[in-house]
Amino acid sequence: MVLDLLLIGTAISLGPIHNSAFILLLSSDNGVRKGLAFVLAWLANLVVVIACVELVTGGTPPARNSAPSTAVVAFKLALGVALVLFGERKRRAPRSPRKTPKWMAKVDRASVWAAAGLAVLLQPWGLVGAGAATAVDADLSSIQSYLALSGYCLLATLSLLVMEVYVVWAPVAARAKLGGLRSWMDSHQDQVVVTLLLLIGLLLMGKSIYQLVS
Repeated sequence: MVLDLLLIGTAISLGPIHNSAFILLLSSDNGVRKGLAFVLAWLANLVVVIACVELVTGGTPPARNSAPSTAVVAFKLALGVALVLFGERKRRAPRSPRKTPKWMAKVDRASVWAAAGLAVLLQPWGLVGAGAATAVDADLSSIQSYLALSGYCLLATLSLLVMEVYVVWAPVAARAKLGGLRSWMDSHQDQVVVTLLLLIGLLLMGKSIYQLVS
């Protein structure tokens, strides 16, 4: 579970769409405040999802080969297949010049509350679902599980935290470098998204199949 959460958290953190929007927020008026609202809403949403999972399971993983355990494994398998199919479809799609989405053109004019709402909307919900399904195996009687779940939420927020702190301490240098990073992400968005979807999708499929046949 720990390794799976590590990989899923990293994939969430590296997602180019929310990172690109976050850089736009940071470069706008009151960018630090808007960025902080985005980060807090992003982290809070991850924590709420994990908390809901643990409330449903009671903090105890379902017994191996039981009906609930099999249902969770089947869900992870279906989710893995969906991620792989979506990633492969995106990989095969004809490439055309990328246009800036209309909503992203308005990000720099967003209010603090709109920035918080945007954080929830832009979370990669397929990957967040993968993290939630993996968290079902957490045993809250063990400190290791607490650390793994906390580390997952923080890791999934790490890229945002790093950029926020960078802008606070070195605003001029940060805006220049983050602008270059955003340009790179915009030109490589499809490749990054496909790689992350295929990686996590194949991970879910492989482990789920192994659990079903073992």
